[in-house]
Amino acid sequence: MTPMLFDTHAHYDDEAFDADRDALLVALPQQGVALVVNPGCDPASSQKAVALAERYPHVYAAVGWHPENCAPYTPEGLAAVEALAAHPKVVAIGEIGLDYYWEENPPRELQRQVFREQLALAQRLELPVIVHDREAHGDSLAMIQEFPQVRGVFHCYSGSPEMARELVKRGWMLSFTGVLTYKNAKKAVEVAREIPLEHLMIETDSPYMAPVPCRGQRNDSTLVRHVCEKLAEIKGISAEECARITLENGKRFFSIP
Repeated sequence: MTPMLFDTHAHYDDEAFDADRDALLVALPQQGVALVVNPGCDPASSQKAVALAERYPHVYAAVGWHPENCAPYTPEGLAAVEALAAHPKVVAIGEIGLDYYWEENPPRELQRQVFREQLALAQRLELPVIVHDREAHGDSLAMIQEFPQVRGVFHCYSGSPEMARELVKRGWMLSFTGVLTYKNAKKAVEVAREIPLEHLMIETDSPYMAPVPCRGQRNDSTLVRHVCEKLAEIKGISAEECARITLENGKRFFSIP
């Protein structure tokens, strides 16, 4: 029997899926993908994420402002995200966080404001958060330390083993993408080896970052098995066992029955 997998982070509202979105999503359970979480990046894409979750039983949504998309942020926009978060298939506030990689990104001070206000929203709504942290490890960690009641996941984890240990101490999760399969992913492999499996999840971040051996192609949830196989190899367990544990971890984290 094919092990069932949980792709905890995929962007099916992205235009990369316009040609075949429905066929792809309908077929996922037959291809071994039990569950998918689709995070939004602003109110419009969060609305699309909710619409997809309504349409497909195995798809769930998260809603929020991504740091790269937060330049038009307003209190009304945050209110729109909060309204969407009331939907029964919204399981997290996300994708939120900080991205200092691109110079053309919104100003760092604005990113921090938007991140802080969404952490406060998650605390108020008692929802977990999905954090995007790119080249902003110190500020991202400092920000979540302001909200000790909030639990979340650092998706596509790229921080140090020390930061990973601190997150786990706080009850947080780490998630790995296809980057784990790349030759130069030594730090990610080190973190995956060290952190207990009950604090790890797997994802594709589709349509981006397809794993080896599909690197350079459009990514989709069927390829999360390559991440699972790599994590299993790192942990010295079978791919079936890794699929089972990461599926259970994701269901527990997102409170999916």
